[in-house]
Amino acid sequence: MDVLKIHSRPEGLRRPILIMAFGGWNDAAESATIAARYLATSFRAEKFAEIDPEEFYHFGLSRPNVRFKPGSETEREIIWPATEFSITQSSDLTRDLIVGIAIEPHLQWKTYCQAVVDLARRCEVALVLTLGALLAEVPHTRPVRLAGSASDPELAVRFGVRPSRYEGPTGIVGVLGTFCREQGFATASLWANVPHYISGIENPKATLALVRRVLPLFGATLDLSDLEEAGKQFDSNLKEIVAQNTKIANYIKKLESRDVEEPAPAEPVGPSDLPPASELVAEIEQFLRQQRPE
Repeated sequence: MDVLKIHSRPEGLRRPILIMAFGGWNDAAESATIAARYLATSFRAEKFAEIDPEEFYHFGLSRPNVRFKPGSETEREIIWPATEFSITQSSDLTRDLIVGIAIEPHLQWKTYCQAVVDLARRCEVALVLTLGALLAEVPHTRPVRLAGSASDPELAVRFGVRPSRYEGPTGIVGVLGTFCREQGFATASLWANVPHYISGIENPKATLALVRRVLPLFGATLDLSDLEEAGKQFDSNLKEIVAQNTKIANYIKKLESRDVEEPAPAEPVGPSDLPPASELVAEIEQFLRQQRPE
């Protein structure tokens, strides 16, 4: 079975960039997948291909969803966790944009990556860019730090990243980047550092940092006021809870004192000697959820 299904092959392609983001281990606070969806929605990308999930997912871990079919109150349909690719060939962009979004697969990563490579070849992709977000011991009071890597020095300068010295466990983002590079594609990866003590809440500041860094690749501008406003509200909510809780305030001050302007590893990292934040997470996340409009 051909796991890659291209429903309509785009014509007149202009040096496309394939941007991919994966939910799960590579996506702290869902910052990477939200950034990818934001780009696809903002430029009105349309779905044209997908990777069938049957060979790559344990459906007991990533369960399909059931919903009513559009316009029906009786008929239901199953939504499987497929990898979906959307494309925009907008005149607002200097080159075409392909966005692929998925949950990190559980099985047969080599076969999965080959399917992505097949799509990239058929669409004459000029660059494969993966987005990620990692939990880091950084305070929310500092600008979002981006780390990453690129397959050649010119790309690295353009993205403002240094070669990663990370060694250790990796996710599908790292595997896919290496696989594509070995197949002859130019590759780059951008990771947002997300404060680990607010890992369960969407982080609009991290999403905004990723989107801003990507846009120049397409010679594009976007009105990012919605993300900027969400970031301000995010900061305001955190400022309020910090002011009410001395324990949390002291913990963040400790992070600030250790925060240095050095590139963080472009992969999730293990524990350090900082005190555990588990006691703070539930309290912070409950407060932030209470701020959401009904």
